[in-house]
Amino acid sequence: MALDVEPAVSLRGDLAVPGDKSISHRALLLGAVADGDSRFTGFGASADTLSTAAGMRALGAEVDVDGDVVRVGGVGLRGLQAPDGPIDCGNSGTLMRLLPGLLVGQKGRFELVGDESLSRRPLGRIADPLAEMGAQLETEGGHAPLVVEAGAPVRAIRYELPVASAQVKSCVLLAGLFAEGGRTVVVERHPSRDHTERMLEAAGARVRRKSGEPGVWPAERLQPLSLAIPGDFSSAAPFVVAATLLSGSSIRIHGVGLNPTRTGLLDVLERMGARIAHFNRRAEGGEPVADLEVEHADLVATEIGPAEVPRLVDELPLFALVAGMARGDSVVRGAAELRVKESDRIETVKNALRPLGIRIETAHDGFRVRGVPSRPKGGGMVETAGDHRIAMLAAVAGLVSREGVRIEGAESVAVSFPDFFPMLDSIAAR
Repeated sequence: MALDVEPAVSLRGDLAVPGDKSISHRALLLGAVADGDSRFTGFGASADTLSTAAGMRALGAEVDVDGDVVRVGGVGLRGLQAPDGPIDCGNSGTLMRLLPGLLVGQKGRFELVGDESLSRRPLGRIADPLAEMGAQLETEGGHAPLVVEAGAPVRAIRYELPVASAQVKSCVLLAGLFAEGGRTVVVERHPSRDHTERMLEAAGARVRRKSGEPGVWPAERLQPLSLAIPGDFSSAAPFVVAATLLSGSSIRIHGVGLNPTRTGLLDVLERMGARIAHFNRRAEGGEPVADLEVEHADLVATEIGPAEVPRLVDELPLFALVAGMARGDSVVRGAAELRVKESDRIETVKNALRPLGIRIETAHDGFRVRGVPSRPKGGGMVETAGDHRIAMLAAVAGLVSREGVRIEGAESVAVSFPDFFPMLDSIAAR
C-alpha cells in the first residue's frame, strides 16, 4: 500500500498509544502457563501480539481477546500440548525467541515457523544457550523453522550474552524455570529491557533482579496475573520526535510506560535540548508510567555508544532523523544489532533518509549524520522493506519535511501499531 504524507505546520493535542507490545507478548506467554485465569487490560493488539495469542491457543491455552482486554486460561507451567502442525509466529521475533524457553520444559515435538522476514533472522543466539542447558533443538542453518524436541531434563547455567538482547535473556530465564541445579543466571554487559523479570516476579517466581546478572530459580507453578499494561514507549516515540522537530508543536501523550530500560531516547533527546515534561507519575502492573508533554525545541548533535544502544535500539531509526535536523554531527556506534531486525535497519534508514535530504553515512555498527537545523527537502519515496519502524520513520519524515513523502509498504505498521496513521493525522495541523 502506498501512502502520501504531507508536511505539517505543527502537532497539537492529546493522545494515548496502544499497550506495550513487549509486555503484551510476555503477558500472553506467562498467562498461558499460569495456574488459573489471568486478565490484562490495555493489551496492545497488533499483528505481532495476535500471532502470540494464536500460538498460545494452539498450545492448549484459552485466550480471549476483546479489544484491549484479554483473558488467558492457563494450563500450568508444564501443561502446554504439542499441536498437530507448526506454530506460526508470523513476523513476531519475540514469540519465536521467547516461546522456546517455555517449550523446553514441556513434553513432545514443537515446530515454530515464521514469515519470510522472520525466517531470515538469526536463531543461533537462543539455540546455543538452550543447547548448553541440555535442550534438544534443530534450526535450518541457524534460522527458522525451529524444532524443539522437549522432554529431556534441562540444567541451570550461567550464560554471558555475546550481544545485548532482551529476547535472548528472556528465553534463557524462562528455560531456567524448569532447570535442575539451582539458579540460572544471564550476564549482560549492558542492561536490556527487564519486563520478563518484573512479570516473573509478579507471577510468584523466585527472581534475582541484580543489574547485569538477572537470575531465576526453578519453579513448580506460576500464579495468574492481573495487569494493566501501560502505553508502548516505542509507539509514543514517533509522536515525541515529530512534536520536538515541528515548530509550534505541543502534545500530551497519556499513560506511557517509562521503564528505564526502554527510555534511552528520552535521555538522548533531553541532552540534545528537547523540552519533554513528565506528569502524573505512577506504577501500573509493576511498571513505571507517566504522561508526557512535548513541545518543539531546537536541538544540538550528540553521540550514542554501545552502552546506551540497548535502551533505544528500536528508536535509533527515529534518532537518525532527529540528528539530521540538529546542529552538528551525530554518531551512533555499537548498534550492529540493527542489521538483524525486520530489515537491515542501518541500510534501510540510510536508503529512506538520503533521498529526503538527510546527510547520513553508514558503518558496520551504526551511522553518522551531519545535521542541518532546518526542514529537510523531502519529496521522495520511501520503501519500507516490510519494516514497521521504517514506515513510522517515513511518516514522521514526511510531516517535518518541506515537500512530504510517499511511503511504499505503509501497511507494515500493522505489525505493531495498526492505528498509527489515523492517530498521527488527528493531531497534525496542516
